[in-house]
Amino acid sequence: MCGISGVLGICNPETASSMASCMAHRGPDGFGIFSEDIGKGAQIALGHSRLSIIDIRGSSQPIVDDSASALVHNGEIYNYGGIRQTLSGFQWATSGDSETILALHKSSVSRPSVAPEFSRGKPVCGIRTAPSVFQGGNPAEKHVDWVSKLDGIWGFALWDSSRRELILCRDPMGVKPLLRTILPNGALLFASEVKAFHGHPEFIPMPDIESLAVRLAFEYPLDHTTLFQGVTQVGQGTIETWGIDSRGRAVLTGIARYSSDKIEPNASLEIDQYATTLLDSLDSSVKDRMMSETPIGIVLSGGLDSSLIANLAKDASDGLSLESPECWTVAGSEDNPDLISSVNVAESLDMKHNIDILEDDIFWKKLPRFCWDGEDLDVTVLFWQPLFQSMSNKVKVGLCGQGADELHGGYSRYSELYRHSRIVENRLNLAKGVDISSLPSGPGQPWVDASFSTDSVFSSIQSTLQFEMDRGQLSNFQLRLADRHSMATGLEVRVPFLGQKHREASNTMPIEWRVSKPLEKIALRKSARLTRLPEDIVSRPKLPAGTATAPNMVTDLISELEPHALEWSADYGQLAPMLIDQPDMAIGIRIFHATHLTEGGIARSSKDIMSVINDVGDWPR
Repeated sequence: MCGISGVLGICNPETASSMASCMAHRGPDGFGIFSEDIGKGAQIALGHSRLSIIDIRGSSQPIVDDSASALVHNGEIYNYGGIRQTLSGFQWATSGDSETILALHKSSVSRPSVAPEFSRGKPVCGIRTAPSVFQGGNPAEKHVDWVSKLDGIWGFALWDSSRRELILCRDPMGVKPLLRTILPNGALLFASEVKAFHGHPEFIPMPDIESLAVRLAFEYPLDHTTLFQGVTQVGQGTIETWGIDSRGRAVLTGIARYSSDKIEPNASLEIDQYATTLLDSLDSSVKDRMMSETPIGIVLSGGLDSSLIANLAKDASDGLSLESPECWTVAGSEDNPDLISSVNVAESLDMKHNIDILEDDIFWKKLPRFCWDGEDLDVTVLFWQPLFQSMSNKVKVGLCGQGADELHGGYSRYSELYRHSRIVENRLNLAKGVDISSLPSGPGQPWVDASFSTDSVFSSIQSTLQFEMDRGQLSNFQLRLADRHSMATGLEVRVPFLGQKHREASNTMPIEWRVSKPLEKIALRKSARLTRLPEDIVSRPKLPAGTATAPNMVTDLISELEPHALEWSADYGQLAPMLIDQPDMAIGIRIFHATHLTEGGIARSSKDIMSVINDVGDWPR
């Protein structure tokens, strides 16, 4: 929906404007700034770049209520209509969904006679932390009840002027991003993307070696880490509260988890009956996520997950006599198996199908831009960007099938846990020069804890699913990909499989309903047989994204650049042994280095690979 940014502490309020401008791609339809002098030489400044989907002519942000509380919100609140009805006494200024956050806050939080004071925050791993953070009933916990009433996807920042309190909050699964960092002068920067921090002259991007090492081992960043030193994510399903101390520096005053999914299989369930429950819960999620005043499109890969979303979206639009959403597919060639299957689905559902065949040299021309937009090391899944670019020419909202693999056991590694465990363990052993034994963990820190023994994590399918849901595979890899690359083109992607009802239904399924060799997603396939999807789509095995979409392009790129990648690996010190073992990641880190960690990265990102790979600054030692 948008990009949000802000500063709390000693700063120039115009900085928020510069930060928001760095995310104009996320919100090409509007721009707004709020700032307030809050004493002690400090300011609160909020920035917003808007993608208009609900209340298109209204709902400009930041939104300020009559008590001078101000909000910037990225995402959608699907149950905003019901919330508005329960808060009829609120003086509504818009007809949109975002204002319901302000209204719930105002109706639930009393105004203090005197704003709280913090004499001096205690530094804990770079963050000034009030003693209240470590106590029950801390300020963040006072917001759990009203935040729990929201159903949707969000990253929001709410400034309560009367309490001099900043609330940062992220949706239960981390569909929408929210990152923060602390400057040397104690000011807090927060935003939807790391790119926004480049709008502040004191932000210097540096690599986080420990996070990179773990990312290379697990294939996704863990916990609340990013690949940037000192840049931390607000946790999924988490509320943080911030204030200022007597010297105008930002202080973390409270942190609370308001939502946490647990996988709790129920052996008494009967699969044929439960298939209907699963389908109904997914159908409800799809209908909720079709909330839009602009056209909606479907990401269609030809696999089970996206095909189910297409079927249910088509049925929902037909039931309401609405125009049927169109589908979009990209592929490396016209004989690609995914493309052939997607054509089958679109034709069987009578849906208009937009097809793009990737240019032969797209990886060589576009990979630097892809890495810039993604803020990570991805190289094999470039197809996301041309797909979203094509969609954004016609629609502002897309529905995709992400999350199904994590809920329903869709990855081949779930059938080969011992082998996968050994791969990750061997990679960690290659990183012995990197100290991952004393990682900063605890309230507000980048790591949940420093314990991720592969023998424990991958001891069972259930433990693996729980670990990947809680600690990064879903939020830091899959959802980051969808968010960064869709929003880079001014498109919001929604993920029906992660709707609350469907998650709850999925979390109770017996494990054998997810994975049972040689097939995965056993229960979901039974649900799909209750729809109009062709049987060959319902029974089709899962293929890996990226390599399945453009296999020759990916393998040719890695093969041609591998000799160079082996040379580059030596430039990355303690990470070198891991990169030699993963040439695709050596390519990724080189482009990441050139675009994110070398001055002028955004300009460099528009060049081709060969112009970028040797144009890098020094790697910090």
